[in-house]
Amino acid sequence: MPGYQIDKSLWGGEAVFNALLDDVRTRRHEFEDQKYISQDIIESFKHIGVYRAMVPKAMGGDERSPMEFLQMVESLAAADGSAGWVASFGMNPAYLAALPSETINKIWSETPNVVFAGGIFPTQPAKKVEGGFIVNGCWKFGSGCMGASLIGVGIQPDGGEPLPRMAVMPANKVKIKPNWDVIGMVGTGSHDLVVEDVFVPEEWTFVRGGKPNIESDFFRYPSLSFAAQVLAVTTAGLAREALDVVQAMAAGRKSVTGAPNLGEREYVQIEIAKAEAKVRSSRAFFYEATEAAWSTIKQGGEPSRDQVNLVRLATTNLAHECAEAIRSTYQVTGMTGAYNDHPLSRILRDSMMCTQHAFMGAITLKNAGAMFFGHDPLPGYL
Repeated sequence: MPGYQIDKSLWGGEAVFNALLDDVRTRRHEFEDQKYISQDIIESFKHIGVYRAMVPKAMGGDERSPMEFLQMVESLAAADGSAGWVASFGMNPAYLAALPSETINKIWSETPNVVFAGGIFPTQPAKKVEGGFIVNGCWKFGSGCMGASLIGVGIQPDGGEPLPRMAVMPANKVKIKPNWDVIGMVGTGSHDLVVEDVFVPEEWTFVRGGKPNIESDFFRYPSLSFAAQVLAVTTAGLAREALDVVQAMAAGRKSVTGAPNLGEREYVQIEIAKAEAKVRSSRAFFYEATEAAWSTIKQGGEPSRDQVNLVRLATTNLAHECAEAIRSTYQVTGMTGAYNDHPLSRILRDSMMCTQHAFMGAITLKNAGAMFFGHDPLPGYL
């Protein structure tokens, strides 16, 4: 990726990471056909440190910074959007840290490479019983559930608790309903999750976005913002790949009609230049906001409301600007890129899925704008 830097030594070394990218890139049709990322790739993710990246060193993890993790996801997404999306859930310690300390210790007692997936919505009523809850229901969008060892689902305990919880259980307690039939990010395997009369101890439940029970720098970074970032950054990887594909298509290729080479056409040059600017500028804002919040944490402080707001705004902006750049690259290729087996067709469909996610919806722009005028955002934004 020209001009993009990632320290591959953090992710198994340059040779190992490049080999994984090559493997993912050549197998993306396999992932889309079967609608999930193959288990051997999940094992490779474990090997390079995707799932232990944010786990504290005291628990066997690597304690990567938000920037390092986001760049890794971006690189994987360039090889395949679904692979990047599934790898993004290596951020799961940001959620699981809200569990009680004893439960946290149990989760990572054997290995820091725990693969967690979940679906919080629609939250389902849960019956309170002695020591925990009886959980029943069906939840949507269980991205990565096919390779998970631990799964969480959203519950609304009876008794009038104000906030929904996530109930965490072994994956073998959950039935997967294979109904992921969508336009893009098909390989994420975001099937429905079905739970029938499963007892979940109270100490295996937590409020999403709740106060973490782990002391380290990463757990002072805003967790809901990071959850949005790891998904949005897949569009940056997809956009980089799209631009590289178009530029490679033009090399030495003449039109069958005798028209100028794709790269010789002025309108193509203009559109690709504009797309490149969109990607690079939105990406710069995204990582600048990330580093500003992280720098405050490293200096012993807490990110301000304004800093968190800029992270959220930069996240939404990245997703939409990169998606627009991808649309431009697709459009200039004419019918060549229209076939389903062409990389640009898949990249376009994956990017369209990214912008549909609630984390990147127009409501986030409304919240950002409200804060610029001194108003409070809607709940759940900060």
